[in-house]
Amino acid sequence: MKNNEAFDLFKRVRPLIKAHPWHGVYIGKSAPEVVSTYIEIVPTDTLKFELDKQSGYLKIDRPQLYSNVCPTPYGLIPQTYCGESVAEFCCLKTGRSGIKGDGDPLDICVLTEKVITHNDIILNAVPIGGLRMIDGEEADDKIIAVMHKDNVFGGWDDISDCPTSLIERIRHYFLTYKEAPGAEKRICEITHVYGREEAYEIIRRSRQDYLNLYSDLNDLLMMNYGEK
Repeated sequence: MKNNEAFDLFKRVRPLIKAHPWHGVYIGKSAPEVVSTYIEIVPTDTLKFELDKQSGYLKIDRPQLYSNVCPTPYGLIPQTYCGESVAEFCCLKTGRSGIKGDGDPLDICVLTEKVITHNDIILNAVPIGGLRMIDGEEADDKIIAVMHKDNVFGGWDDISDCPTSLIERIRHYFLTYKEAPGAEKRICEITHVYGREEAYEIIRRSRQDYLNLYSDLNDLLMMNYGEK
């Protein structure tokens, strides 16, 4: 099937099909400065929800095993992938070798004054920094962002605007959310807290990793959005 025929078919059937949150939602014209974000978990959740990459539905990954609670709405940036380029940057910044991308969309935490009561929603977020996390020798960055036009946090431009106590709370969650009480060895480590420009670079790299794997899907979606 030629590209034009495929696009015509896509346009006809798309209104009947829910967009896949990873592949079917546009990252946004202003990325990396403003990115679309799909929320998988909110702070009131007692279960850990995760996007099923095959179906596009949220699935229950596991109950929250211990008393730690995700301190912010948390999810993924559509049309990103943590692959070779993201891993290369992690190796560069840590001075290590042998680190791989985790093979998932790029994770993001969103700060907002509003109480978001449920997951499976899309919002616009403004990245201000991130955490360089390594999980079992895999790069697993956590971008930190503020909700676009948020009345309280919307004026923050960089991670340096965040109170240290807030960053430490986010760090603590990700360092312990897979860990049993009393465990002698941590599964995850956070090597750096970085600012806005580095967050932009990681988003760009995750976008390139995505395009390297899913260029055909991206071309089809961009045609739908008038970008090609």
